[in-house]
Amino acid sequence: MAYRVETRCICGEEGQREAHPYGAIAAPIYQTATFSHPGIGETTGHNYTRESNPTRAELEHIISSMEGAADTVACSSGMAALSLCLELFEAGAHIICSEDLYGGSVRIFQTIGERRGRTFTYVDTADAEQVEAAITENTKALYIETPSNPTMGVTDLARMRELADRYHLLLIVDNTFLSPYFQNPIAFGADLVIHSGTKFLCGHNDTLAGFLCTARKDLVGPIRNLYKTTGAGLAPFDSFLMLRGIKTLAVRLERQQSNAQKIAKWLQSQKKIKKVYYVGLPEHPGYEVNRRQARGFGSMISLQTDTEETARRLLERVRLISYAESLGGVESLITYPMLQTHGDVPIEVRERLGITETFLRISVGIEHVDDLIADLDQALNGKDTTGRSQV
Repeated sequence: MAYRVETRCICGEEGQREAHPYGAIAAPIYQTATFSHPGIGETTGHNYTRESNPTRAELEHIISSMEGAADTVACSSGMAALSLCLELFEAGAHIICSEDLYGGSVRIFQTIGERRGRTFTYVDTADAEQVEAAITENTKALYIETPSNPTMGVTDLARMRELADRYHLLLIVDNTFLSPYFQNPIAFGADLVIHSGTKFLCGHNDTLAGFLCTARKDLVGPIRNLYKTTGAGLAPFDSFLMLRGIKTLAVRLERQQSNAQKIAKWLQSQKKIKKVYYVGLPEHPGYEVNRRQARGFGSMISLQTDTEETARRLLERVRLISYAESLGGVESLITYPMLQTHGDVPIEVRERLGITETFLRISVGIEHVDDLIADLDQALNGKDTTGRSQV
């Protein structure tokens, strides 16, 4: 019997999780750097925590189960997972990327990636013709973020797989925004899947983590060897926190998505909001593609205000929603991408994508949706929760 994703958040695949010592329900925290050997040439299965640890191994199993991966390595952050992925490519490798990417991804590509001889081309990956036109004899991979951060662009993963097959490329997908609860890129042909586990998978804004999942068995060994060599592994206590967070992933995301759908529609009704970017709105250009390849729309909303003054007022006057970076936690956050998450993206690229002084991003949490809307209303329109003017 194959468990559904809600169940796999808690126990992974049927029959693969070993019983914990003393019948413990929660995974124990194996806070140890090293493990003793039963004898010469013998092992308990774990030798040194940089290489593997029982707490982390259970977490990796859960993620592999949810993503349908052959293997997963849990890293100290999402950027550590991306750095590990880059190590798979030699100097001279060319990678085609979604033009709208998390700013930290752009930063690592344009600094460490380029210094080590790789090259990167950024295109609108929602347009397969643009992607194909950018392929050269040195192209080794397609790097896709869908929905993209922060303009919520949607890329057709099955179409990217067709191109990857035709030109013998690896297909890499950042699945942070939807998580394996809503989307499984491997089912649509992805070779590698990356997560910032800090976000929805953790869900509580209290630890950093990253995951690199592979669908290809021939990449398991190379990735594990790089993982052991670079020391990117997630610590046992952080692995425990991640396991605890993932247990409630399904209920959190359902509530967050429900809230986001209501907030997105409310924002559309506001005169001071000129555009709402939410994949769950039927008029979103990627709505139908997302429906084909995902089970949900998530809870990330971006918006364009009428003026810079309106954007700054929202940031400074919210009370319940926090003005902070990051996303995916139970607490709602509002972010100014041009100054925060995408500050390292070249200004001409930001402006072309619409990431300007009037562009904001909201990560919707699990608070009562009426309270969230009331907070946005008082910040946007100068009214408190009783409807009285603050002016």
